Amino acid sequence: MHTLLVATHNLGKIREYRSLLADLPLNVTWLDQEGVTLEVEETGTTFVENATLKAEQYANLTGLWTWADDSGLEVDALGGEPGVYSARYGGPGLSDQDRYLRLLAALRELPGAPRTARFRCVVAIAAPGGPIYTVEGVVEGEIVDEPRGEFGFGYDPVFFMPAHSATMAELPPAVKNRISHRGQASANAARLLASLFDHTG
Repeated sequence: MHTLLVATHNLGKIREYRSLLADLPLNVTWLDQEGVTLEVEETGTTFVENATLKAEQYANLTGLWTWADDSGLEVDALGGEPGVYSARYGGPGLSDQDRYLRLLAALRELPGAPRTARFRCVVAIAAPGGPIYTVEGVVEGEIVDEPRGEFGFGYDPVFFMPAHSATMAELPPAVKNRISHRGQASANAARLLASLFDHTG
């Protein structure tokens, strides 16, 4: 059985990934369980670069196949911002609400500009000292003026999906997890892993 390291300290994420990967012959572990305290600095300018940095460094450090992801919101009128800086938008110490209010304030300074946006997630899978594979998931939407919904986190309350007539924060978690950028990327990564391990034995 292969061991797969998921590059996170978030036990909630691990539970989700273990469920997602339950059909594969994998022992899913995470940084805390492996005693890894190194924090890989996200110095890339794209989601692919950051996910790859984390996957490669943790794989080489631990000798384990490693899964790492990076994700965020891209707003067209803001030139793709906040992008890879989504979790740090506006500086340190801000809450999720502070960040999306700052985003709305920036858009109010651009009257008439399109509100189109997307959530993007990239998953990188690295073999120790070996190749690195990436997959992604994208969900399209638009930014609304007022937050709506009680679910989710981050920018979910202001990200509206016309196809579902709801913001991401208005969708029940089970629905969101299935259609979200992270859900899509994770499903694509699970299929990739199944193919890779089928060939590596």
